[in-house]
Formats: sequence, C-alpha cells, structure tokens
Amino acid sequence: MQKRITPFLWFDGDARKPAKFYASIFKKTKILDRSEFSSTFELEGQRMIAFNGGPHFQFSPAISFLVSCKTQKEVDHYWKKLGSKGKPGHCGWLTDRFGVTWQIVPEILEELLSDSNREKADRAHEAMMKMKKLDIAKLKKAHAGKR
Repeated sequence: MQKRITPFLWFDGDARKPAKFYASIFKKTKILDRSEFSSTFELEGQRMIAFNGGPHFQFSPAISFLVSCKTQKEVDHYWKKLGSKGKPGHCGWLTDRFGVTWQIVPEILEELLSDSNREKADRAHEAMMKMKKLDIAKLKKAHAGKR
C-alpha cells in the first residue's frame, strides 16, 4: 500500500545522486524508479522522490529528517555517513552534502529530557546543548548527576 504522504525533495543537480547516496547509508532502501529528472526511492519504508528542479529553491533546517537510533554505534554510523562532506550542527543536527538537514537522535533522549525529575532532565538538556554529535553515555551521566 502506498502511503498518502511522500516527501518530494527538490535538488539542484542530478537527483539520482542523493537517492544513491542515501541508499548506501540506510540498510532498508530501494531505488524504485529513475529518470533524467527524478528518482523515486524508499528509505526505511518511507517513499520519497528526489527531483532535479534546478537552483530555484534551497533546503533549510526548517524541515529535517529525524533518524531514531537505538545505540551509540547507530548514532556514530549515521553521523559519519550523512555528515560526510556535509556540515555538523548542534544537538545532533547536521546538513548533508546535498543540503538536506538530519537529526541523528538516540531513542533514550526523549526519556531523559521528559523525566519528571526536572533537575535530571535539565542536566541532560544542558549536556545535549553542548554537543554536536549526541553521546548517549555522556547524556546518561549528566542525567544521573555524575561528572
């Protein structure tokens, strides 16, 4: 069954390159269709279309893709691969070589930041704000109040 909403990404250049790049990073990816002007692909089950539209529009961090990671190894993998020739941001955000913004986030972050003990949650938040790539061990340590 096709999903009702499909992200449509406008690129300035060969739209097949980003689709191929993302397929090399995410395990569950399929290139479904390629043409001179677009690539339709499935990224972790989400259908997407990359379109070669020219220089008229640019991406901004106002729209980003969040990659939820179970382990630090996953965080490290996606940070390194998506960030290759890109630009690291803060708090787990990065912009890839094509200008698309990603959030590489450990699943446990939500639990740490929404802790009913506000002191613990605030310590985790403060630690996160100082990071570029998120570090699960450091976030947990801050949450626990350990130095």
